[in-house]
Amino acid sequence: KMASTAAGKQRIPKVAKVKNKAPAEVQITAEQLLREAKERELELLPPPPKQKITDEEELNDYKLRKRKGFEDNIRKNRTVISNWIKYAQWEESLKEIQRARSIYERALDVDHRNIALWLKYAEMEMKSRQVNHARNIWDRAITILPRVNQFWYKYTYMEEMLGNVAGCRQVFERWMEWEPEEQAWHSYINFELRYKEVDKARTIYEQYILLLVLSLKNWIKYARFEEKHGYIAHSRKVYERAVEFFGEEHVDENLFVAFAKFEETQKEFERVRVIYKYALDRIPKSQAQELFKNYTMFEKKFGDRRGIEDVIVSKRRFQYEEEVKANPHNYDAWFDYLRLVESDADSDTVREIYERAIANIPPIQEKRHWRRYIYLWINYALYEELEVKFDRCRKLYEKYLEFSPENCTTWIKFAELETILGDIERARAIFELAIGQPRLDMPEVLWKSYIDFEIEQEEFGNTRNLYKRLLQRTQHVKVWISYAKFELSIDSPERLQKCRQIYEEANKSMRNCEEKEERLMLLESWRDFEKEFGSDSTRERVRKLLPEKVKKRRKLTAEDGSDAGWEEYYDYIFPEDAANQPNLKLLAMAKMWKKQQVDGNGENVPEKDPAAEEQTACAITHKSIQTGLLHYFLQQIMQNFYDL
Repeated sequence: KMASTAAGKQRIPKVAKVKNKAPAEVQITAEQLLREAKERELELLPPPPKQKITDEEELNDYKLRKRKGFEDNIRKNRTVISNWIKYAQWEESLKEIQRARSIYERALDVDHRNIALWLKYAEMEMKSRQVNHARNIWDRAITILPRVNQFWYKYTYMEEMLGNVAGCRQVFERWMEWEPEEQAWHSYINFELRYKEVDKARTIYEQYILLLVLSLKNWIKYARFEEKHGYIAHSRKVYERAVEFFGEEHVDENLFVAFAKFEETQKEFERVRVIYKYALDRIPKSQAQELFKNYTMFEKKFGDRRGIEDVIVSKRRFQYEEEVKANPHNYDAWFDYLRLVESDADSDTVREIYERAIANIPPIQEKRHWRRYIYLWINYALYEELEVKFDRCRKLYEKYLEFSPENCTTWIKFAELETILGDIERARAIFELAIGQPRLDMPEVLWKSYIDFEIEQEEFGNTRNLYKRLLQRTQHVKVWISYAKFELSIDSPERLQKCRQIYEEANKSMRNCEEKEERLMLLESWRDFEKEFGSDSTRERVRKLLPEKVKKRRKLTAEDGSDAGWEEYYDYIFPEDAANQPNLKLLAMAKMWKKQQVDGNGENVPEKDPAAEEQTACAITHKSIQTGLLHYFLQQIMQNFYDL
């Protein structure tokens, strides 16, 4: 049976099927399994049996077995320094110092750059009070690895504990030749101070601050060291050297704060003020927050009201300096800055800032930038006026007008200056030069200022000539109206006649004007004048000159040339225009025909709105024109037919 089974296929045992796959009522978690194992102590191993060595032979046998084990571990992997250290520490525990020393030396042959190995080796020698051996190890360590500060710290500490001050100083000197970190220098300085060697400590500070040139805090420590030991003049000298040494490139607020506090402790309050102001003039505002804070506190404690105001002004000046440095074309910042210094600083400082401001010409041809820039010049000139530097102010105006002769505002201000000074002819000459410029940015303002100037001087003849010269250049309706109002304002018997005459001339001049709204504006101004000063006949005459408002339609065309529909608009028909007379007659006939139609029917027609009646009349007129044109074309066609 077994043979037949072996000859056939191997029989695979059947796997029992799980009939009930529902979860158990009580679930067992991994935490529960671990807790049960802990309770039953299934993972605890029995402690090793304690061995007691009773004789020397057994001890030697134990040592042999342990050494063989350590040597086997080292033989398997020589580079694992922890095996060497454990081996040496085991020998050390048996007081086998020579064997331990041999093991450390063998380990150093394997890896002489291992820091822990050197430390364990030297500590073993120091524990065993083998001082010369320890010195030898430290000396070898700092020679091989001079950048490991831990060796130097322990070496100097050992020598100092042994009372070998000269030897410790010698080690420090060797250490400093390698230019170590800051803490090493401070350790050397503290060592000298422990033995009251202040001069030697000062010498170390001198070497130190010159070696680490950009370490500002070490200069401050040096100065405080001098102050602490009562060398006030030396301390002040160190601060002054630091300020000079760092200059403006690497200046820092902490240096000036420390310097000012030093002077404050010495009751040198004027020196403190000078230091703070000097610093605020050279340090950017973003880097001087602590400086402002300390300066303000100082003035509150020892200053007066003027001193506190100076602090606030200095702070604001710093802020404006930062703004104009960041964006020299920020003219609003320049204006604020100048207002501040004008109220507080001397005139030379104000002029210097004005010169700096006007040196920043706008980089782009944009009107708003140039407007602000021009006002800088104007304010500069006004400041010089207030300072009674009129010759200098004139030169400023002349200089700017050479640069920008098209600027009307500057011409006006220049003339105003001469008017204030009482030089009327000079002011008039400036106005004449201004209106003669080939290009002006605001000519209407300039002409108005010139006219107002002549009116103020009561030179009415000059004013009339100016109006006539202006009307030769432009026929603008506002110029005519202003001219008429000027004549009306003069206290003379002929003022009404002259005013009316100007309106007459203006109306004749503007008959060919394409802008009918301007012509209407003139007639309305004339009508208001006659309403107040005229008679019934003059009022009626102006009323007949007023146009009629007519609604019209015009065809619109799109950008691509297609038809865009019709648009309604209002047009003005003036009675004086000869071209519009037939249309006006036709309109009157249409109104009369409409009235006859209504009267013929004998109906009582209610009174209508004049505007609605006018609109209806216009519609009838258009219809009548269309009918008349149709009859005309039919007559022409029939005439041609009979001719054939």
